[in-house]
Amino acid sequence: MALDRWIALVLLGICMAYGYAAWFTMDASLAPFMKRNPIWPSTFPKVLSVLAIITTLVILLGLEKSEPKEADIDYRRLGDYHLGQAILLLALMVAYALCLRPLGFLISTSALLVLGSFILGERKWHVMLPVALIATVAVWYLVQGVLGIYMRPLPGFLGG
Repeated sequence: MALDRWIALVLLGICMAYGYAAWFTMDASLAPFMKRNPIWPSTFPKVLSVLAIITTLVILLGLEKSEPKEADIDYRRLGDYHLGQAILLLALMVAYALCLRPLGFLISTSALLVLGSFILGERKWHVMLPVALIATVAVWYLVQGVLGIYMRPLPGFLGG
């Protein structure tokens, strides 16, 4: 069996466990007044689990297969790809998750965007910095100002 089918098989097991939790365990602890609502907290996980199970079954059954192309990833030649960049980006995401509370949203997200674009090859600092700062402030404003979800913008020692 090909690598993509093995991965789809593992994901199918995860999606089935997620679907079981969404369909059978999440609704048991609902308050009585919430059981009359048309949309429950488990509605999105239910839809997501069904779509994910359908997608993994399509891959497992090979329904998406077409003629092999030159652009397909050959897992026997992984050394030919940019694994260093991928590993650095994963390490950067872990560092972002660890720095989000102590450094605050604005500093850690701006650093993630700037360093991530640097890892991917962008060298125009006069473009990277404004784009990262504008995107970070816009997301912070939408989440905190519009949605009303508090996110610590700055570190505690700067008044965050």
